[in-house]
Amino acid sequence: MDYLLTEEQIIIKDLAKRIADEKIRPQAAALDESEEFPWEIMKVLAESDLFGVYIPQEYSGTGGGVMELVLVTEELSKACGGVAVSFAASALGTFPILLYGNEAQKKKYLPDLAKGNKLAAFALTEAGAGSDAGAIQTTATPKGDFYYLNGTKQWITNGGEAEVYTVVALTDRSKGARGASAFIVEKGFEGFSFGKKEKKLGIRASATRELVFMDCKVPRENLLAKEGMGFIVAMRTLDMSRPGVAAQAVGIAQGALDLAVKYSKERVQFKQPISSFQGVQFMLADMATQVEAARALVYSVSRMIDKGHTKIAKESAMTKLFASDVAMKVTTDAVQIFGGYGYMRDYPIEKYMRDAKITQIYEGTNQIQRSVIALNLIKETSK
Repeated sequence: MDYLLTEEQIIIKDLAKRIADEKIRPQAAALDESEEFPWEIMKVLAESDLFGVYIPQEYSGTGGGVMELVLVTEELSKACGGVAVSFAASALGTFPILLYGNEAQKKKYLPDLAKGNKLAAFALTEAGAGSDAGAIQTTATPKGDFYYLNGTKQWITNGGEAEVYTVVALTDRSKGARGASAFIVEKGFEGFSFGKKEKKLGIRASATRELVFMDCKVPRENLLAKEGMGFIVAMRTLDMSRPGVAAQAVGIAQGALDLAVKYSKERVQFKQPISSFQGVQFMLADMATQVEAARALVYSVSRMIDKGHTKIAKESAMTKLFASDVAMKVTTDAVQIFGGYGYMRDYPIEKYMRDAKITQIYEGTNQIQRSVIALNLIKETSK
């Protein structure tokens, strides 16, 4: 379909596609097997100015928005979800600074993030605070010129590899979620360390680690917004970033569909390609329709955000919910079309199914997305 992309957006999309085809696809299986963080590919993306596509020009970005980020993430995900999320997770860690950073913070951190000199990460989840983000236990205690952070964050994408972390911690336990604040924490700060690298079902090239804070000294000037705004920062960030997860899901689904179509024309049974069987044709037709519908929703909401709409929690949740469910359905059907070969690691398709699953879980499970959508619907109709 023609989504009326601008000339610059088409250039960005084509560049990301070329990198995906030439640099990522040939290494995808090896990176999945070795679980090695794709630093060389990150350097290529940095040299191509793709880390800055959503960052304003005054901070060394190219002046685009969520739509440009979505286009890049989708193209990279067609080749490898693990590499794509390593790129997109840096945007997730950067959004709080873009949204709530003061001028000094933006000037200090955004140029390096825009150039890909440094990666970012977002730290909200804890062992006992997943969907129930309000149950976080990490604390930040002010003393003199510093806040002292104590606690742990779990399953942090880009953990250990990123150099800039946006971390949500409690500055006032008595207020619960209203007592949370957000901080910019740098790798190397005293008292900040990392747990082991997690071994995952999918997106294995990406790094997922625990963050450990033991009297971690964070300068007062690294507080984002003001005390007590931590959950507002986090929720607004997630509203802005969920189309990125949705784009990852769309890319994974499209990549799997492309492989399934190609295979269906090559695989011969009963003396004819399986693409000639109506059962397979109907599967492919449904897969293609679902992917296109998901893409249309993701692009539409991304443009809403870029036009300045702020009340987008419902729509943002819809993109993540729908696209990730589509990704799981399409990749599962793609494995079915490959038959027994689809179950073998010698063929690339099983990786797409493994990579797709996480899109239904991180940045808010799809059950949480349904709650967000329903609550917003109820709120809107009660006015």
